[in-house]
Amino acid sequence: VNGLQARTFGVWTLLSSVIRCLCAIDIRNRTLYYLTLFTFFLALIHFLSEVFIYHTAALTIGVMAPLMVASFSILGMLIGLQYLEVEALSQNKKKN
Repeated sequence: VNGLQARTFGVWTLLSSVIRCLCAIDIRNRTLYYLTLFTFFLALIHFLSEVFIYHTAALTIGVMAPLMVASFSILGMLIGLQYLEVEALSQNKKKN
């Protein structure tokens, strides 16, 4: 890893964190919700590819932790997405 790669990964991590915090603040924003879900999928794919495709990372606790966080976050957000859609439908019925 050189300095450029480390800074790029750091900026990517910071950007993902900002998106996730904004989603936590405005959880009903569907676009932001989908974007946040995408960041978790991207992280999961990135770490899985480093372990199983490129073989540049070992399956240690340092890699397992982000894999578990991304997996559980995706699962939770997919469950939460159902409630977000139900809430949107009920608000549309109230307007009509």
